[in-house]
Amino acid sequence: MPHRGWKRRSNSPPRQPQGLAADPGDGDAALDTGPPGRHTPAAVTRAAPRARQAGSEAGGDSELSTTIAVPLWLALLLALLAAWALLDRLLLPSVRWLIRSRANRVLDEVGTRLRIQIRPFQQTSRRALIDRLVFDDKVQQAAREFAEAQSMPREVAQQVVENYASEIVPAFNAYFYFRIGYWIGKRVSRLLYRVRIGYSDEEGLAAVPADATVVFVMNHRSNMDYVLAAYLAAEKAALSYAVGEWARIWPLQQVIRSMGAYFVRRGSGNALYRRVLERYIAMATEAGVTQAVYPEGGLTRDGALREPRFGVLDYMLRGFAPDGGRDLVFIPLGLNYDRVLEDRTQLLAGNGEARRPGPLAAALTTLRFAGTQVGLALRSRWYRFGYACVNFGSPVSVRAYCAERGLDFRKLSKEDRVREVAALGNHLMAAVGRLIPVLPVPLVARVLLASGPVALSEFEIKSRVGAEVERLRSRGAQVYLPRGDWDYAVGAGLRMLTLRHLVAESGGLYRTLPSEAGLLAYYARSIEHL
Repeated sequence: MPHRGWKRRSNSPPRQPQGLAADPGDGDAALDTGPPGRHTPAAVTRAAPRARQAGSEAGGDSELSTTIAVPLWLALLLALLAAWALLDRLLLPSVRWLIRSRANRVLDEVGTRLRIQIRPFQQTSRRALIDRLVFDDKVQQAAREFAEAQSMPREVAQQVVENYASEIVPAFNAYFYFRIGYWIGKRVSRLLYRVRIGYSDEEGLAAVPADATVVFVMNHRSNMDYVLAAYLAAEKAALSYAVGEWARIWPLQQVIRSMGAYFVRRGSGNALYRRVLERYIAMATEAGVTQAVYPEGGLTRDGALREPRFGVLDYMLRGFAPDGGRDLVFIPLGLNYDRVLEDRTQLLAGNGEARRPGPLAAALTTLRFAGTQVGLALRSRWYRFGYACVNFGSPVSVRAYCAERGLDFRKLSKEDRVREVAALGNHLMAAVGRLIPVLPVPLVARVLLASGPVALSEFEIKSRVGAEVERLRSRGAQVYLPRGDWDYAVGAGLRMLTLRHLVAESGGLYRTLPSEAGLLAYYARSIEHL
């Protein structure tokens, strides 16, 4: 019997009020259509969207846990971008700060012993120097003329200037120069040669004003010149070189720029490029940066001094003010070797009829040479390549030179300026020639070539070498005598030549091998001008 107060439920669906219809998506209406605890299938279907909505509002756990497939290449790309962002924003600034702090400590240390201090120009950021060079008035004028001549937009010409400036301007780093570069230069130089300073005008060098722009002018026999001169001059100054395009390869160009060197396109006839290069050299010279130049413009081909070219000297001199606050001082420097690493290569390059090897063949030759030297060292039969000697001459003050001749390069016509620059350049190269050291191998090579096919005993060679030395000394040549012993010096020269199979020894007699006469002449020519 039904409980009083409760109405009997009917199994038929309830009536809907007229004018109203049950919304199929209305969950509440659906849930009211059946008895408690029981839902019809239609009711459950209509309730599902509302239930999913409620689940989503409750936190959406099911959607967050859904797995998304990402292509491997996209995942790697995202990982690389994240790594680069970390490197750029966190690690690189830390590394730059560390390098700058160490460089500053090195500057403070070397500043107490260098005769010629590091200039503020060398400590300026590379980006600032590039901008200063790009927007130089003379460079901008040249860019306008270039754009008009080539019928191109100014923006394109400006980008060309930017590229030239980025190619030329170095990125001097004191820590790299005096810690890494100096250490490498010292070890390599001493590993390959017995390194010596034969002569140095210490009194003249000490008289150079502290604020003067110093430029070392030297002969060019080997690519070792860069390493040797920088190593031996490290107690005096940090040198900035002009380096050819051959060195613009990774990572060598980064190393060279860190050493303060700048790149040049030798023989380029591009007027815009020459203007950008001229203005950089002028800016560095006016700022007092110590530089080193090779007026020969390249390595000697036959062992003798090459005809000099004075384009770089002209860039330095054309804006020099004799009454200005900073003097320009040239220091002649002569160097020579008992063995030049590139001797055969340079002889081949100087022979117009010979077939020159390609890059691959040259690389294989270099590797074969290195392998031979390593093999000799492993068998305890390796010797250093004899002596490498450097002589520092007397400084030449441009201010005093101009005062003596009543010159002002700024006021000369182009023709007169070129003539006067050549006169000063030839004066400097004559001093360099007199400073080239006379070493054992060039001396012995000269005596053996003079004897022709006649074989000589060691005693005869020593006697003729002694006579040659007296003649050279009477002409003011700088003769380096190892250990002060001529017997040892001649013996060292003969040993070097016989080990290289340039001279044959039989029964105590030495004679030149006809097939190697050209290489002997290469070394003899290094002192033939004396």
